[in-house]
Amino acid sequence: MRVGKLYAMVCLCFVAALPATAGIWVSSPGRASVSQSGTATATSPVHFVALASSPACSKGVSQIAIYTTSNSPAYSAKRSILDTSLALDAGTYNVAVQESDNCGWSSKANIQLTVTGSGSGNPPPNAMSFSNLQNQKGWSGYALLPPSWGICSSCTSAGPLLKWSWTQNISSPSMSGVSTKSGYGGGTYQWGDVLWNNHLIGSFSSQGLADTKHTLNPTLHNFTYDVYFWVKDASVSQAMEFDINQFTGGKSYIWGHECRIAGGHEWDIYDDVNHKWMATGVPCDPISGAWNHLILNVQRTSSNQLLFKTITLNGKTATINHTEPPTSTSWNGVTINYQLDGNRYGTPYTVYLDKLTFTMQ
Repeated sequence: MRVGKLYAMVCLCFVAALPATAGIWVSSPGRASVSQSGTATATSPVHFVALASSPACSKGVSQIAIYTTSNSPAYSAKRSILDTSLALDAGTYNVAVQESDNCGWSSKANIQLTVTGSGSGNPPPNAMSFSNLQNQKGWSGYALLPPSWGICSSCTSAGPLLKWSWTQNISSPSMSGVSTKSGYGGGTYQWGDVLWNNHLIGSFSSQGLADTKHTLNPTLHNFTYDVYFWVKDASVSQAMEFDINQFTGGKSYIWGHECRIAGGHEWDIYDDVNHKWMATGVPCDPISGAWNHLILNVQRTSSNQLLFKTITLNGKTATINHTEPPTSTSWNGVTINYQLDGNRYGTPYTVYLDKLTFTMQ
């Protein structure tokens, strides 16, 4: 494995001043350590750089975590060097950057952080944006069973073929105080999937946007799916799927994004014409026991092609820039999907969603 130049530079920055005692040293945003709190002002996404040391523990540092609230970490890394960027809303945060070692000890550095706004990525003035969608009405759940993975019309969330749950207004773990608990509950089927869907524009719109005259939907070309998710043990998930769907002008635009976890730790995108997933080569390694931040950007081009633009997970952006043709449809509207896939054992697992924002322009 090649060591990145950025991490090498981070190490050099601390070599001269690194004490022989255990601790955490933050160089961005601002400067802070166990013995000295710091203050900083930054725009979002906020760049965090830190180094941890634990000489008294022969097993070394186990992880560094960033806490923006007193609940679950907003980000954590199982290494002694941290370099990442977090998207944070404007406001003041009492941030704690904490190191833990493999002997059971921990220490933290505190920073009073003021986020003044976003340096990039703010929705344009004429964009429509829906916030905290995970806690709004309109979500419907369905079981998708092998071998065809079509919707099971006879299945119910109580099982027995496949069980699932959708519980809103969860206060912990939560970033906003109103997260939603989505449960893949197992059942008699292995490899089963659970799909949740929300109609934003068109018939059955959860936002009151029926658009019966089709004056809104055809004008929309750019879409952003922005969500935080928390899972205790990501390894038991075969995959997590996040989709953006537009149906307009007799064409169906399905921007499917699948994070294969047990299935191979890679992002796939969907080829709707040939009904198959395509590997992107982009790693997908969500963090267990911490909030993961996912941002998907797609576009319906001026020539009416699907453009998969970027995938950002925990501050790391991968540029996809892949186009696909649409398929045919008679429906008009915009929907979003969220899906949990089961592994070969049908192992139950739970994922919490928070701050789900969908923007379209």
